[in-house]
Amino acid sequence: MSIPFENNILRVMVYFDLFHYPITKEEIHQFLDKKADPIELDKSLTELNAKRLIFRFGQFYALHNDQKLINRRIRGNELAKRLMPKAVHISNFLYQFPFVRAVGISGSLSKNYADESSDFDYFIVTQSGRLWISRTIMHAFKKLTFLTGRQHYYCMNYFVDEEGMQIEEKNIFTATELSTLIPVCGNGAMDSFFEANEWVNRYFPNHPVNTPQKTKFFGNALKTFIEWFLSHRIFNLMEKYLMHLTAARWKRKEELNKINKRGIRMGIQANEHFAKPNPVFFQQKILLVYEERLAKFEKKWQDRQYSNLSDSLSK
Repeated sequence: MSIPFENNILRVMVYFDLFHYPITKEEIHQFLDKKADPIELDKSLTELNAKRLIFRFGQFYALHNDQKLINRRIRGNELAKRLMPKAVHISNFLYQFPFVRAVGISGSLSKNYADESSDFDYFIVTQSGRLWISRTIMHAFKKLTFLTGRQHYYCMNYFVDEEGMQIEEKNIFTATELSTLIPVCGNGAMDSFFEANEWVNRYFPNHPVNTPQKTKFFGNALKTFIEWFLSHRIFNLMEKYLMHLTAARWKRKEELNKINKRGIRMGIQANEHFAKPNPVFFQQKILLVYEERLAKFEKKWQDRQYSNLSDSLSK
């Protein structure tokens, strides 16, 4: 093959195509799985576009010749830009809850995209040994937001504590989520989290390092008092009880095949150091579809390359 980054470009574009998301040259460069010269990448993209293996729409590249995908992304980027200040404000508010040590914005908003059904997703780092007390207090507050229809602003769906920062699943899905995670506030714990997950650099060696938290907060007097009170060792039993209670409740939801508004099965994985969505119900599904779609496009590109070569030789 004459195109230096063909397979690498394909892997990036197929992944984002799963979410119907055309990407820019700069984004392709950031998510390549090998070191790349931007100038050589530009030449490769130009050649791929000339052979109609990919399609260019201004600054965006897509696997499909469909202007609607571009319009969808532009609208999503504009809405995300308008919603981001609110998400940052809520992140600062969530940091005031007991034992929270850092808050970051995740999900589609962290990728600069939103639509009318988008949630505000948050990644939370807590003090060691108090993750479940902290999570329970925060989710008790979220129950109140249902009364005002604002529950989608408070999707606190991934918790780790200061002793369990390294993410166990290491794949393109988790690497993408971590590399796009936006740190908002904390006591420096998010910086430690990124250091504990430097393996992401092996997936995306061209991606800039996550921006360190420039603003660090240390909570308020009420937070300090509640933490002092709940730090007594008697509350260690409550911590374990809340973990087992929550895990049992979610296990029942899994057994009943409960789904969320997006049609995804509900479930969490839980232990003393994390509470996270069960990867079986979404993450692994995405990875399986990704591999299938990748194989499909690899064959399509090979067939198109062979056809182009045959046409060239026959002239």
